[in-house]
Amino acid sequence: MRGPNQKHMIAAVLGLGACGALGMGAMTLTASPAHAQFSGIVFDPSNYAQNILTAARTLQTVNQQIQQLQNEARMLVNMGKNLTRIDFPQLDALKQKLAEIDRLMGRAQAIDFRVDQLDDKFQSLFPQDFSSALRTDARVRDARARLDASMGAFRQTMTVQAQVVENIQSDTEALADIVARSQGAEGSLAAQQATNQLLALTAKQQFQLQHMMAAQFRSESVEQARQTTQAAEARAATKKFLGSGSAYTSE
Repeated sequence: MRGPNQKHMIAAVLGLGACGALGMGAMTLTASPAHAQFSGIVFDPSNYAQNILTAARTLQTVNQQIQQLQNEARMLVNMGKNLTRIDFPQLDALKQKLAEIDRLMGRAQAIDFRVDQLDDKFQSLFPQDFSSALRTDARVRDARARLDASMGAFRQTMTVQAQVVENIQSDTEALADIVARSQGAEGSLAAQQATNQLLALTAKQQFQLQHMMAAQFRSESVEQARQTTQAAEARAATKKFLGSGSAYTSE
């Protein structure tokens, strides 16, 4: 027979077992969220390597863009140098020297360089018919005019030659300055302008040479014409002096 004490003991044991089950359940419920939290973080090596590769490629792209911008900036700087102009202060000096030579050429007397008046002046100074102008005073006056024309032509030629010689020194200085600018040119435009300046200096020297040759040939032509006219006049005077050649007979 079971006594009252045995019943109480069985009830106590069942109570303790229920309490223990409840405690274990509570502990289980408390530990489950923490375990789930730590077990959610997972390291993926392949994903990590892919992220690093993507970042490296992005950095390389940025570097290439920066280099491209630097190249474009350098290209713009070079374009700016190619558009750089150089001054040509010698141009006014060249024009002034040519103007001085033109003024000297315009001072030609007797037989000048004007085509529209050349025939009339040459005919009046160097006539071909001496039948009506053989008086002594007329011959002396005409001969003096021709001599003055010849001497004036020689003097003007020497003046032009002296001016050209003086211009050589200034041309030498201009040439040295232009060459220095050409060698120090930063871009194509400056180099091209320096070349044009050299061509301008060469053209100016050619103009000087043409003026000098024109003056020289003019003086020689005037002198040859004077000598020819003088010889023709002398022959005409001699012929008039000798007459028809018949002896004089008195009546």
